[in-house]
Amino acid sequence: MINPETLAITCGLCSAVAWGAGDFAGGFASRRGNALTVVLFSQLIGGILLFCLATAFARSLPPAGHLVSGGLAGIFGVLGLTGLYSGLARGRMGLVAPLSAVVTAVVPMTFSFFVEGLPGGFRLTGFAVAMAAVWFLSSPGGKSRIAPGELRLSLLAGLGFGLFFIFMDHASSQAVLWPLVAARAAAIVVMAVLLAVTRQLAAPPRGQFTFIALAGILDTAGNAAFGMAAHLGRLDIAAILASLYPASTVLLAWLVFRERLGRRQWFGVATAAVALVLIAL
Repeated sequence: MINPETLAITCGLCSAVAWGAGDFAGGFASRRGNALTVVLFSQLIGGILLFCLATAFARSLPPAGHLVSGGLAGIFGVLGLTGLYSGLARGRMGLVAPLSAVVTAVVPMTFSFFVEGLPGGFRLTGFAVAMAAVWFLSSPGGKSRIAPGELRLSLLAGLGFGLFFIFMDHASSQAVLWPLVAARAAAIVVMAVLLAVTRQLAAPPRGQFTFIALAGILDTAGNAAFGMAAHLGRLDIAAILASLYPASTVLLAWLVFRERLGRRQWFGVATAAVALVLIAL
């Protein structure tokens, strides 16, 4: 029988792989269209998939409070996703993804610090290294220095995802699928209202549906894997492992777009990876 902690770690890593690949697909689709439109349609596709899974495999609805937490998680998650897709579309994937991941990791770790007390020595060291990574990623480096828009959107994405982790941890304490359905429903409503108010609601560009569908499916898979990781293990461990998602995003950006970063930014990317590993120990 598989140890629950081992299964939680596995689910956390699976969520990172799925989210990273989904972010690449969503960012690629956003380069040829409106990021908000991409988010809305990817959320719709993922929401249909989640509803079908919940109807087939979930026996009963969890308490209303957990569904509300799921809805709040969805609102913050979609704000983070919008910031990330916009950053990936307008900026460099190899820079926006890791910087947002550091912020994503720090938010739930700070929450755990106040709720559960001081973490161990490795995690405290990881905090310090994470702060250094943010400095290296954000500091000037010739032509490769970070642009204000890249920094702003990365911070928005990281904050949104970090709050998603916190609320989803509470929502998934008794069930996983229905809270995720609530999260997706809230996200769809928020995006639809935002697009309607700004008069940007329109069909996605031709030729982008495949990437939008892929982004929705992979995002759903990542959400489900994270929900299981948080359900089986600690929030901080699940959040940190899930925050490794830039690894697949950066790899795909390098393979497809041949993106280049300055030495200082590459050092920041490497430092961010070290920080995430230290925090996960």
